Amino acid sequence: MNDLVRAAGCVLWRGLRDGTPEICLIHRPKYDDWSFPKGKLKQGEDPLTAALREVHEETGHTCTPGPRLATVLYIAKGRPKEVTYWSARSTGGTFTPNKEVDRLTWLSPAEAESWLTHPLDKPLIRSFLATGGAAGD
Repeated sequence: MNDLVRAAGCVLWRGLRDGTPEICLIHRPKYDDWSFPKGKLKQGEDPLTAALREVHEETGHTCTPGPRLATVLYIAKGRPKEVTYWSARSTGGTFTPNKEVDRLTWLSPAEAESWLTHPLDKPLIRSFLATGGAAGD
């Protein structure tokens, strides 16, 4: 698959609210969608490094990676795209709206699942909860 587009991202979360982690979703005006921070790998970049870079670029947050969650495969612009995700705890930062991402919100897992635009993203919430991604907070 020479035309495979490789990307990586994170289910970014922060401290517990009423015993539940808050999950970060971003809004991309170009696609008018709500999703997790993610993006294409740069040449020679490993997926986890790309995921952490994309979180910082799109949310302004630094983070500590947790368990690998899943790899999602779909067709984008006629090409296969593979996105590998990790759980990642925010260690702080400040979001600044930009051309690529104009809004950011923190939601409970149930709220986040209902806000996600793409059905393939929704199982990542369940995977995050199943791995105990927010354990030890």
